Amino acid sequence: MIFDKFVGMFSNDLAIDLGTANTLISAKGQGIIINEPSVVAVQHDRFGRDKILAVGLEAKMMIGKTPMNIQAVRPMKDGVIADFEMTERMIRYFIEKAHNRKSFVRPRIIICIPHGITQVERKAVRESALSAGAREVFLVEEPMAAAIGAGIPVASPNGHIVVDIGGGTTEIGVTSLGGLVISKSIKVAGDRFDKSIIDYVRQNFNLYIGERTAEDVKFQIGTAIKLDEELTIKVKGRDNSGLLSTIELTSEGVRQAMKEPLKDIALAIRQVLEDMPPDLAGDIVDNGIVLTGGGALIRGLDVYLSHDVKLPVRVAEEPLLAVAHGTSKVLDEEKLLKLISNE
Repeated sequence: MIFDKFVGMFSNDLAIDLGTANTLISAKGQGIIINEPSVVAVQHDRFGRDKILAVGLEAKMMIGKTPMNIQAVRPMKDGVIADFEMTERMIRYFIEKAHNRKSFVRPRIIICIPHGITQVERKAVRESALSAGAREVFLVEEPMAAAIGAGIPVASPNGHIVVDIGGGTTEIGVTSLGGLVISKSIKVAGDRFDKSIIDYVRQNFNLYIGERTAEDVKFQIGTAIKLDEELTIKVKGRDNSGLLSTIELTSEGVRQAMKEPLKDIALAIRQVLEDMPPDLAGDIVDNGIVLTGGGALIRGLDVYLSHDVKLPVRVAEEPLLAVAHGTSKVLDEEKLLKLISNE
C-alpha cells in the first residue's frame, strides 16, 4: 500500500474513454489531454507485414480514400474490441502520447467499458491496456461514468437515469447509492444513424455516400423532430452508373432516415422504466432523464424522447465529454474509484 502510494508519486495515471468513434484520455489533475477518433491507418507490405502509418485524426482523414496497400481500421465496433491487435496498438500510441515519456513508472489506467460486455471482452480490454504499458487497470461502466460526468450525485440514495448515446452503443443506467440499479446496453447509436442515412440516400436518390459524409449530414441537419424551418445540405457521391453526382438533402428527409434507430432507443428507455423498482420511479419523475454522448447533440432529441416516455429530458452540459469528465473525476478521487470500479 505504501509502495503503491510512493510509485503513484512518479506515475502519470490516466483515464481512458475507449469509444467506438472517439478515444478521450484524461491525466490525473489535468483533465482531458487527448480527444481523437478511434481509427488506425495500416500499411501492408508485399511480405505481409503491417506498419502503422497514422492513428487518430490523421487516420480518420484517410477513411474511404486509401490505396490498395493502406487500410484505415476502426478497431472498436459496437462498443467492444473487434480487432485486438489494432486496439492494443492504438492504446499504446495514445498512452505514449499522453505519458510523453515524462515518467519512468508505468501509469495506472482506468478504462470505461459498456455495461453488459462479456468476461472475455473485459479481459480483452484489460490485456490490451496492460500490453500497451499500463501498470494496473481498473474498469468502470459507461453509464456510471456518464452520470458522474453529467454532474449526477451517484452516491445519493435518490434515483437518477442517464442515457449515453455513443458511436457503437446506447447505454442506459439508473444510479443510486453509488451503483447501477438497472442498466441496459443496445447496439443502436451514432453508427446506426450514419448507416440509416447512407441507406436512405441510396434508396431514394440512387447515390452512394461514405461514412464520413453521412456523419457530416447527421450533425449538420439531422433532427429527431419536425423543424419549423427546414435545413438543407448538398451531398456528393457516386450514382448507379458510376458517375459522380451532387444532390440536396433536407432535414425532414434525414429525420425519416433516422426514424427506426430513434424508435429503438426510445423503446430501450421504456423497457428500463418498466423494470424500475416503484420507490425509484418517484425519483425519476422528479429528476427526469439526462442525455449524454454525441447522439445527444441531434436536434430535438430531448423533445422527441420526452414526448415518447412522458418524462422531462435534458441534455447534459458538454454531452460529448461527459464520459471522459466522469472517468477523469474517478481518477482524481480515490473514494469514488473504490465505490464504483468493477474490481
